[in-house]
Amino acid sequence: MSTPPPASAAAASREPAAPAPPTRAAKSGPQQALEKLGLVRDIDLALHVPLRYDDETRVVPIASLRDGATAQVEGVVTDCRVEFRSRRQLVVKIGDGSDDLVLRFLHFYPSHQKTLAVGHRVRVRGEVRAGLLGIEMVHPTFRAVDAGTPLPRTLTPVYPTSAQLPQAYLRKAVAGALPRADLAEHVPGDLLPAGTMPLRAALAVLHAPGPDDDLDAIEDRSHPAWQRLKFDELLAQQIAQLEAKRERERQRAPRFAARVGALRDALLAALPFGLTRAQQRVVAEIDADLAREQPMHRLLQGDVGSGKTVVAALAAGRAIEAGWQCALMAPTEILAEQHLRKLVGWLAPLGVGVAWLTGSRKGKARDRMLEQVASGEAMLVVGTHAVIEEQVRFARLGLAIIDEQHRFGVEQRLALRAKLVAQASSAHGGAALEPHTLMMSATPIPRTLAMTLFADLDVSTIDELPPGRMPIVTKLFADARRDEVIARIRDEIARGRQAYWVCPVIDDETEDGADSTGEGPGAGARAARPGARNAARGTASAAARELENVTRTHRRLSAALPGQPVGLLHGRMPAAEKAATMAAFAAGHVAVLVATTVVEVGVDVANASLMVIEHAERFGLSQLHQLRGRVGRGSVASVCVLLYGSPLSITAKARLKAMLETADGFEISRRDLEIRGPGEFLGARQSGAALLRFADLHADSELVEQARGAAETLLARDPAAAARHVARWLGDRAEYRKA
Repeated sequence: MSTPPPASAAAASREPAAPAPPTRAAKSGPQQALEKLGLVRDIDLALHVPLRYDDETRVVPIASLRDGATAQVEGVVTDCRVEFRSRRQLVVKIGDGSDDLVLRFLHFYPSHQKTLAVGHRVRVRGEVRAGLLGIEMVHPTFRAVDAGTPLPRTLTPVYPTSAQLPQAYLRKAVAGALPRADLAEHVPGDLLPAGTMPLRAALAVLHAPGPDDDLDAIEDRSHPAWQRLKFDELLAQQIAQLEAKRERERQRAPRFAARVGALRDALLAALPFGLTRAQQRVVAEIDADLAREQPMHRLLQGDVGSGKTVVAALAAGRAIEAGWQCALMAPTEILAEQHLRKLVGWLAPLGVGVAWLTGSRKGKARDRMLEQVASGEAMLVVGTHAVIEEQVRFARLGLAIIDEQHRFGVEQRLALRAKLVAQASSAHGGAALEPHTLMMSATPIPRTLAMTLFADLDVSTIDELPPGRMPIVTKLFADARRDEVIARIRDEIARGRQAYWVCPVIDDETEDGADSTGEGPGAGARAARPGARNAARGTASAAARELENVTRTHRRLSAALPGQPVGLLHGRMPAAEKAATMAAFAAGHVAVLVATTVVEVGVDVANASLMVIEHAERFGLSQLHQLRGRVGRGSVASVCVLLYGSPLSITAKARLKAMLETADGFEISRRDLEIRGPGEFLGARQSGAALLRFADLHADSELVEQARGAAETLLARDPAAAARHVARWLGDRAEYRKA
């Protein structure tokens, strides 16, 4: 028994006290789960629409049930017992006068037995199946009812949720938030697509459709209610992009005036090849940007091998000859080193100082590079994201080139831009100047993405390959034909050629097909889902053990190709060892290079004519295309062999079919968008926030066009309404549009 408090304390306890700020520990499990799902505001809950619906508006007789159907019945419990067969289970029998139905629970709690006690009336919904004792339902939903308990008038929503957030709790939270949420119309009727519904009415239909509503249209997202949500989401996204672009136009950047007969001309004269017409066109577009006082924010896209690096070198030369420094960043050391090798070969003979900065570069060598960057001696700085670490101080940073920008996560890209601006401001003595930014991607952006998620970017496209490039033949082989592939490698070596063999894992202990550096198929997407990764740990480990891996494959190929040097390359190797292996392969001293996806981008060995991709079904489509692009870089015909295991999923079949049917990077990109959706396509999953929740950029391209025009009109007519619309739909996610 607790001791009563003293009188003074009791009196004090009656005084009104300031409420303590809510702490995370004080919140219930479901409340915390709501926050983790981003359901913080009433409008967040209002816009959290169901995945599907259960029809609990009617009850059918038990006698009418058929195997495979999903139905709801009501009856009285006539038997309830725990049985011990192969496993402990709760078996319940109910009857409604027309027939009996068995309910079977393999996992149950005492509360189940209490509710399902003999004599209780219950309402049960589930899938019917034929059992040993007649028809039955396994793990149906159920609740106690009275004989006159009314049925719901609307379908029951089933929401996206988590294990800590029961459907009943979430339904109650959404139902409470809907009348409180601010659903005032921000968009004038003349800007809405014809036939769309008012927002409040649209949400009422989606959260609680009646039995007479067109459920098929609701579930396939073609219903007018869905059209309104899609349009509003796309409109918010378009407004945010337009505002980001206008904000950037108000900023200032250094102007790079052209000089006749300066570094640019010397670089062009030194190149062992001429520029294609496409390269000349994009160089002119970039030059026009660099001559303006507004910061360039341009995406340079081109298929594998189209010559983006030389365009970047010419842009860097323009900045350098104007007296400004250029930083070139790549997501991996191998890609950064490939850039370094080319740029040093082109620019160093012209007197340009080049610094090399990566995470593995330590000690005095790094200190020397930092001094050269800070003094301005190094006018070009090449490396990974180490280029913008806090210790790096630029003398005059004027241009930032980011290669394979989509391989940086959204959060990384935002942080990268902020650091670049801070570095440039520091270099300019605190002046509010932003560097020009040129982003490069060998994953061409489909038109719908360019109009939406890249609407604030200017896009330059190299749509022409250099002359003399040979087409790559793509072949699909089942894993059982591995010996034929090895025989083809022997033939290629006999002709003096080289080959790659790419595997998705390093060794049997590696999970999810990615090594410790985040390499491997789908690494970016997995990194964003630690919960899912832990939940699937056992499955992933088993899958990894089934895969051929680089270490085992290296041993097997070494044994199968006696006397031929077989190299090994993966992300866990020390940087110096990786560099030495790549140098040996580039020099022709290694006949076959067995690697993880560290060779996906930036590796350029003209003598390599055969690419073998192990377990190709485990890779993404754009990744397969990038790997295929490592061969065919010389003047000889090249082959890419996709080795696959079985059975193949529908998605894997679609990816492999696309690889066989086309080598066009733009078509590959379009199909990849269809298969994966925009979030994973762009690395957006790494942000933990989906870029578009409701609209489908492929299916809703007409709505994209309408939203784009409406965004410009609404911003011109009523900027305040436009701002409210963005806040409703994007909240703090609007920042991701700046990445």
